[in-house]
Amino acid sequence: MRIISTLAAGALTLAAAGAAFAASVPFDDAWKVQRFSLFSGNDYDFNGDTLAVGSDGTVSIAYRPLAEENWSARSASWSWGVDEGVPPTDLSQKGGDDRNLAVYFVFLPEDRAEEMQGVAITSLLNEDDIRALVYVWGGDHERGEMLDSPYLGERGKTVVLRPSGTGAHEESVDLAADHEAAFGTQPGALVGVAISGDSDDTETSIDASVSNFVVE
Repeated sequence: MRIISTLAAGALTLAAAGAAFAASVPFDDAWKVQRFSLFSGNDYDFNGDTLAVGSDGTVSIAYRPLAEENWSARSASWSWGVDEGVPPTDLSQKGGDDRNLAVYFVFLPEDRAEEMQGVAITSLLNEDDIRALVYVWGGDHERGEMLDSPYLGERGKTVVLRPSGTGAHEESVDLAADHEAAFGTQPGALVGVAISGDSDDTETSIDASVSNFVVE
């Protein structure tokens, strides 16, 4: 499925929504890192406006819950850069889907959002009611492709923003339009965001960063 039109529309949505609210998401101690192995994981350097991600044949995820006043956010923007990254992979293949960076947006129905506050990202992603949009820099895919998640099933979709490679870019995404395209419904409460790097399958290295993260 292609959703490049919603990506292009993201910038317009951000501009229109800006009068309502815009919330910077700082890289502070509210982020919690979840390792998938006791013996290895990525290196995350949280430095206010910027998150540096280092990965050496490893994978892990950093998660930040959002305050209730941000649950109604329907668009997002950020800058990211990759100085060293993984080779092209098949992002639909479980256990072979390494990527430079992935930015997760996690939604819950309004009536479940308060109940699930404080839940770890690994438990949250196992909930039947969650829906997750995962925007990815990596893979052997074209910009705008929407793929089934090999881990989340019908609860998550992978959206390719950049194929495998290096460089620096700014992104604007229309979460509401992409949620509609992915799941056929409007989003619930945006309860949290997460960022990961993944190089364990290819046993390669990642040197990357994310900055100026905003939800609106």
